[in-house]
Amino acid sequence: MLTENATPMFRIPPIQVLLLMVMMTFMACVPARKYEEANNRAKAMQAEVDAANAQALEARTSMDEMSSELSEFRKRNGELQRDTTVLGTSLRQMTKQYDKINTLNNELLDKYNMLLAGDRSENRKLLTDLEAVRLDLMNKEDSVNALAQRMGAKEAALADREAKLAELRAELAAKDSAMKALKGRVSQALSGFEGKGLTVEQRNGRIYVSMDNKLLFSSGSATVDSKGREAIVQLAKAIESEKDLNILVEGHTDTDKISAGSAYKDNWELSVERATSVVRIIQESSKVDPVRVTAAGRGEYVPIDPNDKSKNRRIEVVLTPDLKELYNMVTK
Repeated sequence: MLTENATPMFRIPPIQVLLLMVMMTFMACVPARKYEEANNRAKAMQAEVDAANAQALEARTSMDEMSSELSEFRKRNGELQRDTTVLGTSLRQMTKQYDKINTLNNELLDKYNMLLAGDRSENRKLLTDLEAVRLDLMNKEDSVNALAQRMGAKEAALADREAKLAELRAELAAKDSAMKALKGRVSQALSGFEGKGLTVEQRNGRIYVSMDNKLLFSSGSATVDSKGREAIVQLAKAIESEKDLNILVEGHTDTDKISAGSAYKDNWELSVERATSVVRIIQESSKVDPVRVTAAGRGEYVPIDPNDKSKNRRIEVVLTPDLKELYNMVTK
């Protein structure tokens, strides 16, 4: 026996109890055929009940899902309300700023209209002054551009001159080096005569071979003696391979007058004849091009020691480098 608060072990649904009672009634009161019919109807009703239970379960599941979606919608709605509040605050701030901008714009328009309504003659004067300044600036700009072009041309010309000068210096250095080497060869070739009335010096880019008359000539004569001829031949052999060398042979005398009965009119003529005699020996004893050789008489007019006549009586062979190439470089 169950008490009021006792929990039954199981509970039969009311619909099933009803069906069971009906079945028992029919089983007791009707024949088998009717029982069968009642049983089929009961099964059909049971199927309907199962279908209803399934629909109820499905509806419960759908209701749970809808409840979850409702919670999510409520959450999103709260967020949207918060965002709307923030946007509203921003909109109000922007509206204030827009109002300030409009106010400032109106003030600027008012000032602009006041300027337009001002003295037009003063405005025209300002425009005229501005135009004059603009034209002056344009003229100055043209002047600056022209000056820049001239300066560029001058700089280019200066750079060209510097390049030519550097080339000229290099050429002069090469010439000087060549002349030093030539002096060394000439000094070596004439080493047997140095200290015997013959000296070799290099001055101003030239080589001076000075020979006293006592080494070459007898007094009042233009004929070279054997010892002097040997010195001239040695000199000619030392310089014959120099293709860019000009050779000047100068005759010098003292101030003594030519003696009566001499073959020469004066010292000048004697100096020329002596220089010519030396040139002939150079040509006869070497392959020196005659075009590069010059004979000149200086008489008594270029003394080296006014107090020593013996030093003034001499032959000077001046060896000068050919400067045509340098001249062409300068004049280009």
